[in-house]
Amino acid sequence: MKSPLPLWLIPLLCLALPPGLRAVDFVPVLTDTVTNVGNVMAYVLPAVAFGTTAWFKDGEGAIQVTESMAITAVVTVGLKYSVRARRPNGDPYSFPSGHAAFAFASAEFLRKRYGWQYGAPAYVFASFVGYSRVRAHEHYTRDVLAGAAIGAASSYFMTTPYHGWSVQPEFSPGSTRLLLSRSF
Repeated sequence: MKSPLPLWLIPLLCLALPPGLRAVDFVPVLTDTVTNVGNVMAYVLPAVAFGTTAWFKDGEGAIQVTESMAITAVVTVGLKYSVRARRPNGDPYSFPSGHAAFAFASAEFLRKRYGWQYGAPAYVFASFVGYSRVRAHEHYTRDVLAGAAIGAASSYFMTTPYHGWSVQPEFSPGSTRLLLSRSF
């Protein structure tokens, strides 16, 4: 028995459907350990940024990280509701990635305020958060890059270097020293 429609016509008819009815356009969310760790790290990094200000008894830093996070939130949410881009899985509000924005805001705050010894590991974890969001089909790469730029820029412009005491061990053959220094 011959089909009433030629087979090549079926995909074209599917494209004619409204996007909301085309389930094949979207990829299901991938939920696994990488996704879960990335989601947790998106909350751990801001907690570490706030916790580091408490560790150093750095009230000025606490104000700066709060301002940076507030700016990041306003810009990110404002763009999400203005752009209304669809996620790869079909859900709304893809652009920009809020997870990436807050992770990179935290990383840049730690780098600029306390130096690369704090910032470098934070940037590695922030990059993992962005990777996990794309891998899970929650965001496109452009969403993560935009979120990263928003977060890093807000912290870059809102943060000044810390000028407290620094304690640093120094090891050399035959001796071990503890150096105390303060920047002015």
